[in-house]
Amino acid sequence: MNKTENQILVIFGASGDLTARKLVPALFNLYVAEQLPDNFVVLGASRSDMTDTQFRNRVVLESSYLKEKIKDKDESYIKDFANKFFYEDLGGSYDTDYSRLRTRVEDLKNKYNTSGNIIYYLSTPPTLYETIAQRLADAGMSTQNNGWKRLVVEKPFGYSLDTAIELNKGLQQFFKEHQIYRIDHYLGKETVQNLLVTRFANSIFEPLWNRNYIHHVEITNAEEVGVEKRGGYYDKSGALRDMFQNHLLQIVSLVVMEPPISDAPEDIRDEKVKALKSLRIMKDDQTLYDNTIRAQYTKSIIDGNEVKGYREEDGVDENSTTETYAAIKFFVDNWRWKDTPFYVRTAKRMPTKVTEVVIHFKTPHHQIFKDSGVHDKDNKLIIRIQPDEGILVKFGVKVPGQGFKVERANLDFYYSNLVETHVMDAYERLLLDAMQGDATLYSRADEVEAAWEFVDPILKYWEDGKDVRMYGYAAGVWGPENADELIEGIGEWRNPGPNLTDDPGFCVIC
Repeated sequence: MNKTENQILVIFGASGDLTARKLVPALFNLYVAEQLPDNFVVLGASRSDMTDTQFRNRVVLESSYLKEKIKDKDESYIKDFANKFFYEDLGGSYDTDYSRLRTRVEDLKNKYNTSGNIIYYLSTPPTLYETIAQRLADAGMSTQNNGWKRLVVEKPFGYSLDTAIELNKGLQQFFKEHQIYRIDHYLGKETVQNLLVTRFANSIFEPLWNRNYIHHVEITNAEEVGVEKRGGYYDKSGALRDMFQNHLLQIVSLVVMEPPISDAPEDIRDEKVKALKSLRIMKDDQTLYDNTIRAQYTKSIIDGNEVKGYREEDGVDENSTTETYAAIKFFVDNWRWKDTPFYVRTAKRMPTKVTEVVIHFKTPHHQIFKDSGVHDKDNKLIIRIQPDEGILVKFGVKVPGQGFKVERANLDFYYSNLVETHVMDAYERLLLDAMQGDATLYSRADEVEAAWEFVDPILKYWEDGKDVRMYGYAAGVWGPENADELIEGIGEWRNPGPNLTDDPGFCVIC
């Protein structure tokens, strides 16, 4: 296990929901696992007027997000954790002189012997990233003369290719690229990381991971919920920006990438960038029309309750053309994947919450059992990212009795079976990696820009194309009726249930 150096974690926007909901529970898990540094403090910084005590009560002692975690712990044990937290009021604006903040950081460093190592976590709107980075640099808080400094920023990393380039240049004026950690919590999931191990550590898969043996790849990200209270934000974003450009293209890069030279962070990130740059960019309207589908959920009855349509949600324009469903077919221009189609979809108001990767293998060239019902039941490798996390292999077996009737059987593994192993949640893993300087699961500037290069033409076509359609689908079903047209000729989408081994097409709609 890597040793984590003494350090200070400074959280900008610490009075916001993310700190109490995600960051502090992740830090508590690391505290329980004895993975925090020996000398470690957290300094919250935002525009709210709070004392150290009020901040500790808010994010630790009285936090609803920690209630279950701390209820059986010794009081002194919890107090020791809470006492690691401090707060600094920045006043009315983040665009201010940070000399007082610097003095507070220096005082904490000297009192708690944390050394000059500092992580700045920007839990603020992206519009403030460059401002905060500049103010830190102006105060001399970005230099690495006395300990390292790291800047962690949350998505979205831009709204388009141009804005992503602008954001990267803005941050790089004040922090070097190796200091910048762009966090994508999807990459913190064990099952996403296990894609690399499944591919490169198993001789039953590695030789087959190419166009010679794989017919097509299918990735589904589905959410049961609608936009909930995020209507105003979501209506300016949409499914393609909110999920596909970042989370799902990260998963695509792990499926597509070539074997890295080693497991060193930069070696892995180099190959991910090459993978994203090899995606065939769709430029003409006909190609975009044939290979993309967008849709919105409409009102429906689910479990006896009427559910609003997207355009009826709070904060959403009644004439909105923002997609809540996006399905994309694309190709990868390299030897490994030439002419192998990839199908990726993401949507809200689906029958169940699920994210999974499905590798569809080709059928054997010489089929001696083609009259046995096996022709439409290809071998599949299903990597379930959430929920019911695990891996499922579907393969053919003989049905007992006369003849050679073939049926599909399941070979499965579940992470829940690892009862003696603590599986880190995403923020827990990513925070620890940032503390240790491991950037493997963080996005690099060229990686972000490569993803936007692929997505930008789709967004522009959807906004300006003359033949663009916005389809509708009733909340609680698997997208618009024409969704299978995208995958026409090779079958249909696998519509998974809540459990990994549910048969395709099965789902519970009460």
